[in-house]
Amino acid sequence: MSDGRAAPERPPRHRSLARRKRAGRAVAALLSLAALPVRAAEPPPPEPVALPFRIKAMRGPGSDVALAVATSGLLPVAHARSGASADPKAGVGPTQPPVVVVWGEGGGAVLSLDGDSLRTTLVGAEAIEGFAAAETPRGAVPGSRRALEGPLSAYLTGPTRALGGAPGQGTVLTLRERQPLGVTAEPKAVPVATQTLAPGPDRVFAGRPPRIASFDGRPAVVAVTAQGPAGSGLTVAVKSPSEQPAGQPASWILSAQTPPQAGEGPEGAPLALAGIADFAGTGRPQIAAIRAPEGKGLLQLWRYAEGTLSLSGEWPGYAGPVAGEEADLATPVLRGGGEPPDLALPVSGRGALVLLSLKGGQPRERLRVALPAPAAFGVAALEAGGTARTILVGLADGRVVALPAGAP
Repeated sequence: MSDGRAAPERPPRHRSLARRKRAGRAVAALLSLAALPVRAAEPPPPEPVALPFRIKAMRGPGSDVALAVATSGLLPVAHARSGASADPKAGVGPTQPPVVVVWGEGGGAVLSLDGDSLRTTLVGAEAIEGFAAAETPRGAVPGSRRALEGPLSAYLTGPTRALGGAPGQGTVLTLRERQPLGVTAEPKAVPVATQTLAPGPDRVFAGRPPRIASFDGRPAVVAVTAQGPAGSGLTVAVKSPSEQPAGQPASWILSAQTPPQAGEGPEGAPLALAGIADFAGTGRPQIAAIRAPEGKGLLQLWRYAEGTLSLSGEWPGYAGPVAGEEADLATPVLRGGGEPPDLALPVSGRGALVLLSLKGGQPRERLRVALPAPAAFGVAALEAGGTARTILVGLADGRVVALPAGAP
């Protein structure tokens, strides 16, 4: 008999299966999300450095101007510590932190680190321009800049405009090296050994500042050569390994040159040196250069060994100075902790700056920051304790922005 009550409704079998499938899909979605790599947080916009003028030039640590300013007594941070030298050629000692110097028509400033903070010291533009004039020594190609490190300096001489060359080119690389004075009871002038090197009958030195480096424990000078209206390459000068007569300084030789590479544009922009450091982490320094920077520039990594330059790799999408532009638009960025340095440089179009790791010879962008205006006057890094803290970029609108050098 029926008691009049309806039997409880049972869910159909297909409804139970559908529920189980939906639950399975939800679990699978959660697991797939957990397997995705965590994206790094977007970096904050770079902060402009408060300056009462628009810059027109910028020089980073190690430059002739930065060394001269740091040792001039203009800065409290330089002369308040012991060990400061009045000789701008003596280099920045261990008690003098690196500085970046900027100037424009309305003034000048020296940027340095005070702990983790950026310190700005205003200096008259006339004083800085006086130091900048020394970048081009007597007899150097007009408008060119010398490299300076310790007792060694290198610059271009022998202008080639009369031979149909471009402004800033030189037929000769001049090397000057101060020699030990020895013990003397009377004041004497420091002896200087001078030598000139020519790249060959069919080449000149391009209008790019040379760089001083060290290969195999010996000082070296890296310069850019030009051939014809559009070709350019790299050359390395080292001290000759042959024995010299007693009391005679070792002579310099051009030990390696690359074949010329075509630039880009109607005049062919020459190669631009981006930095010299052990970017790949091999224990030997490599030469980073930008080819054809007027378009989609190629970043190149060159290895020097046993008197030979070999190309380790090249990658598109980066920018450097165009022909006739003197700005240093790339710089090594020290990481510390035994890690190889990164390379900071703008991407094509100069609208963003990247912090590039080349460890193992393969590029990996560890940081990319959009810039409020194209990079134009320079890229420089300030370090403390062997680790870069701040990267400074001089923009086309005359501002300077600061970004943190750390990246995951």
